[in-house]
Amino acid sequence: MPVINQTTIEREASLMGTSLHTGRKVKLTIKPAEADTGYVFKRVDLPDAPTISAGVELVRQVERATTISEGAVKIHTIEHLLSALRGLGIDNALIEMDSNEPPIGDGSADLFVQLIEKTGRKELPVPRVYFELREPVYVYGKDDSYMVALPHDSFKVTCTNANHTGFHTQYFSYSLSAETYAKEISKARTFVFYEEVQPLLEKGLIKGGSLENAVVIKGESLLSKEAMRYPDEFVRHKILDIIGDLSLFPMHLKAHIIAAKPSHGLNVELTKAIAREYKRYISQLMPIEHIPVGEGALDTQEVMRILPHRYPFLMVDRILKFEGETRATGCKNITINEPYFQGHFPGHPVMPGVLQIEAMAQVASILMLRRAENVGRIGFFMSADKVKFRKPVMPGDTLIIQAELTKQRGKIGKAAGQCTVNGEVVSECELSFVVQ
Repeated sequence: MPVINQTTIEREASLMGTSLHTGRKVKLTIKPAEADTGYVFKRVDLPDAPTISAGVELVRQVERATTISEGAVKIHTIEHLLSALRGLGIDNALIEMDSNEPPIGDGSADLFVQLIEKTGRKELPVPRVYFELREPVYVYGKDDSYMVALPHDSFKVTCTNANHTGFHTQYFSYSLSAETYAKEISKARTFVFYEEVQPLLEKGLIKGGSLENAVVIKGESLLSKEAMRYPDEFVRHKILDIIGDLSLFPMHLKAHIIAAKPSHGLNVELTKAIAREYKRYISQLMPIEHIPVGEGALDTQEVMRILPHRYPFLMVDRILKFEGETRATGCKNITINEPYFQGHFPGHPVMPGVLQIEAMAQVASILMLRRAENVGRIGFFMSADKVKFRKPVMPGDTLIIQAELTKQRGKIGKAAGQCTVNGEVVSECELSFVVQ
C-alpha cells in the first residue's frame, strides 16, 4: 500500500452566515496549517485571539450539537465543519471566527464543502497517521441506543436512526472517501422533532433555527422549505455527524462503525472510548521508548556491528536489554513500507512468519556473537522446532523479540525464541544454529 501524506488547504477562503444555536452573525475564514496541526479554531473577536484545538478531551456540551471549550474559549456546533474537512480528506486547517459558532448554512455540511473546494488541496511532506482498531469498542446510551467500532481496513459507517415516533426509520451504510463525500453525505440536512422545538428554545438553543436550515418532523409529516434531498436524508445526516464527531480523535481511524439511534453524546462517548483504546495500545509500547541506549542495550548501529545482516534482511532495530549472558530482548517496528508487504497479501498485509523466526534467530545470534570467543564470526541458522504462530503481525505493530540461550556446546547453540505484540504472544519456536 502506498504511503498517503497529510494535507491542508492551498489558500484561505471566507464565508459569512448565521449560527444555529446562538443566532449570531459570524465570519469564518479557513486557512492553511502545517502538518500535525490538526483542526485549530481561532477566536479573532477575543483579546489576543486565542486558539483551541479540536480534541475530544475538550468537549463540554453535546446537546443537539458538539461544543468544545478551554478556559474562556468556546466553540459551538463544530461537527458539520469537521465532517466536511475529514470527508474531503483535509488533515490540517486553521479556522478563524469572529464569534463562537460557525454558520449553519442550510443545516448540512454543503456550505463548508463549497468553501473547501474554493481553497484547493495541498499535500504536505509528512505521512498521514492511521489508527487501525484491533479490538471491538462498544458504548451504550439510553433507549437501546448503542455504537460499536469494529476492526476494518478503512473507515465505514453503518447506521439506523429508529426514533420514538415509529416513523421515518432509515438505514444506510457508507465507506468514507473524498471522492464520494460531497455527493453522498454532505448535503443531508439536520432535523428536529416538532415536540422538541419549544423545549430547545426555552434552553436558549436553536435561536437561528428555521425551516431553511432544518427539517421538522411532525408525526408522519415533514415540514421543510424544499423536497428531501435523499430518500434516507435523516440517517445520512446522522452519518455526517458521526464523521465530524469522530474526527475529534486526532488520527484517521480504520474501523467499521455500527450505530443504532446515535446522538452527539453517544458519538463523543465512542470517540473517547477509541482514544482510551489507543492509549492502552500505546502504553504497551511506551516502555520501549524510554529504555536508554548504552550499557545493557544496543542501538541500530551497534546491532549492525555484530550482525552481518543489512536492510531489508536485518530483522532487529535494536536490542532493548540483556539479562546476563543468556537472555536478550530486541524490537522491530513493522511499517507498511517493508518490501515484503508488496507481495504478501497486499490487500491485507501480514508479516511472514518465517521472518519472525529470522528475527528470533538474529537476537539469539547476538547473544552468542557478543562472547569474546565468537567476535568476528557469523551465526548460521540450522533448524527451527516447535514453531507456533498464534496471531498475525501487521503494519503499525512493534514486534518484541525475546531469545534465551538454552544450550551451547562448542560452535553449536540452541535457543528458545518468542515474539510478542502488545504483550500477547504472536509466535514462538526453538532454534539451533552454528557459529563459524
